Amino acid sequence: MATRTENGPAATAEPSAPSPLISFKDVHQVFRLQSAKDENGAGGTRDLVALQGIDVEIHSGQFVALVGASGCGKTTMLNMLAGLVHPTSGEVVLDGTAPELPNMDIGYMFARDALLPWRTARKNVELPLETRGWNRRERQDRAREMLELVGLKGRESQYRLQLSQGMRQRVALARTLAADPSLLLMDEPFAALDARTKLTLQAEFLRIWEQHQGGDRRKTVVFVTHDLQEAVLLADRVIVMLPHPGRIAEDRVIDLPRPRAEDLGEIQFTDEFQRITHDLFERLEGAIGSRAEGRAPR
Repeated sequence: MATRTENGPAATAEPSAPSPLISFKDVHQVFRLQSAKDENGAGGTRDLVALQGIDVEIHSGQFVALVGASGCGKTTMLNMLAGLVHPTSGEVVLDGTAPELPNMDIGYMFARDALLPWRTARKNVELPLETRGWNRRERQDRAREMLELVGLKGRESQYRLQLSQGMRQRVALARTLAADPSLLLMDEPFAALDARTKLTLQAEFLRIWEQHQGGDRRKTVVFVTHDLQEAVLLADRVIVMLPHPGRIAEDRVIDLPRPRAEDLGEIQFTDEFQRITHDLFERLEGAIGSRAEGRAPR
């Protein structure tokens, strides 16, 4: 675009880079906890530093995995994006503003299915549509569509206790996607599954995400996991975190081809996948070792 300068001639302005959808700017989070009472019955408080100096930017359409041990603040970061937790200091920005409840453009999926046992699979999937004011016919049609998408056609009338753990997670995934949110917060959604079911659901979720990347409703994913291999297999970018306090050890772009949903079983045995995973594991181990010796991680 041409702009006029003070001296008259027009100058061509460089196109500005798109603003990130998500920003964490020097974010710290401290939780005040109740201490155990002593023998005299007196108790106190102590501070738990969950996050320290987090600086991250995530652009629209990215698939970013947060990986690390328990206590490194991964879920706290998801809760900040959902508007459930506000930082002690620093700034969290989502699409130009501080995250607040409710945000109907977010889907949040947990490690456990959290299905309502008195509702059928279809009625569970309808739940986020009810909160958004969809009419009954629209809710039913959409729920059936999403259950078919995750491979549960014919299971619409079954209750939670009639479904295997893998099927429950499929229902939970259908529920998360039903309202077509543009931001997906995934908190170890496949951690409780056996290896075969886990790989199947990883592929199904990745296929659904990849199908949306060419259209107007690109979906951004922030995916929490303990599993470094899962992070590398699914994500465009892996952020390795360390605990006590939660901080970033590595932020790595994953240069594996897309689409990859149909090839996950083969990709994890390739030399490139093994190299990336090994490099990140060494970075994680090196950072932990540096901390144990009292040195700052590089």
